[in-house]
Amino acid sequence: MSKTSIIEKIINSPVAGKAGVPQGYPLRRWKAGEPALDGGVMLGGEGRIADFLGRALAGDYDILAPGDRAALLFDATSLTTPDRLRELYDFFHPHMRSLRPNARIVVVGTTPESLHDTQARITARALEGFVRSLAKELRKGATANLVWVDPDAVGEVEATVRFFLSAKSAFVDGQVVRVSARPTDGATSPTDWARPAAGRLAVVTGAARGIGATIAEVLARDGAQVICVDVPAASEHLSATANRVGGTALALDVTDPAAAQTLARHARERYSRNLDVIVHNAGITRDKLLANMKEEQWEQVLAVNLLAPVRITESLIDAGALAEGAAVIGVSSMAGISGNRGQTNYATTKAGIIGLVDALCAPLADLDSTINAVAPGFIETAMTDAMPTLPREVGRRVNSLQQGGLPVDVAETVAFFASRSAAAVTGNTVRVCGQNILGA
Repeated sequence: MSKTSIIEKIINSPVAGKAGVPQGYPLRRWKAGEPALDGGVMLGGEGRIADFLGRALAGDYDILAPGDRAALLFDATSLTTPDRLRELYDFFHPHMRSLRPNARIVVVGTTPESLHDTQARITARALEGFVRSLAKELRKGATANLVWVDPDAVGEVEATVRFFLSAKSAFVDGQVVRVSARPTDGATSPTDWARPAAGRLAVVTGAARGIGATIAEVLARDGAQVICVDVPAASEHLSATANRVGGTALALDVTDPAAAQTLARHARERYSRNLDVIVHNAGITRDKLLANMKEEQWEQVLAVNLLAPVRITESLIDAGALAEGAAVIGVSSMAGISGNRGQTNYATTKAGIIGLVDALCAPLADLDSTINAVAPGFIETAMTDAMPTLPREVGRRVNSLQQGGLPVDVAETVAFFASRSAAAVTGNTVRVCGQNILGA
């Protein structure tokens, strides 16, 4: 096939649409008050978590016998030898042709690194290949994801399973989330799953527009009080965001060496408390091939995207300005995982955010706090709307869901990490990319 015909095939595809409109099969995104799923959940497996999940989910989900279904949930924690992987085939194969649009598949297994038995560790690790491959076979907005759970954890898994079953995870596909054990099993469940951030005080940087503004809106919807932060030049839009979410606007350059102290002081003076959530969303791009890149283009991107989040987080920890059970969330990017031509500076910083998660996971755990990151793929924004037609359509199509995501998809994943119900979820980087063909 010629190059021209390939381009025409992409642009003229029946799933290709106008700029700013999701492509492919319409993804079902969550709205307050809607049913959890458009159908029932089939629960399978004989692991240690299946009984708990059946009881915990029964009040909000229809746990079904065979028939048309909206979700398949399999507890694979009992699979301890490679030959038992056949149980995956036995459970999933009969139902693959009867899944409803926007179906959810969730597999729960034991964290491989926690297992000392060779056969059990091999088997647990094999689940990742199964789930990632199955996700690439699904159609009509369906997703598949894997939850790895520490051996002593049971109730801690509920928040993550609920996230993956819900429409909040519409653009999260082929991903793995690790859940650790908590001292008191099940203590992380909120009183109201519709407002899981109730009582939390959150900071969102880069909140004046775009993804940052949407993150602020979703956190407020979930019950959090929100401090909206952006540069002074964006004060008008920043105030508009703060007014929409019933929060406060704080004009602040995150690269200011005293930025952390300013945030902590604002929280004390306006809310009389420490911070529960900080979302490092502020970021800039200065794209150039490295051979053509000026020194200031490198320095600017590094200062905003990486040095500021590192300095602010470490300063807040050192000052004791984070509340017990705090959640730190970094916004990374697929560029930090797979790299992008002309973005050596940007990709360096976004990979560094993943490094920040890895480095501070243990120190924050000692403070009963968490740190995670989201790595967006192609998200429909004003910036992507301005792209040339071909790169825009290719960007939308090179994932398993064959469409772009929306800012709310990133915001929902951030809100999941920010919830106290996710207190057992730390050290993760979750791609919000529809399972882009690049990266892991």
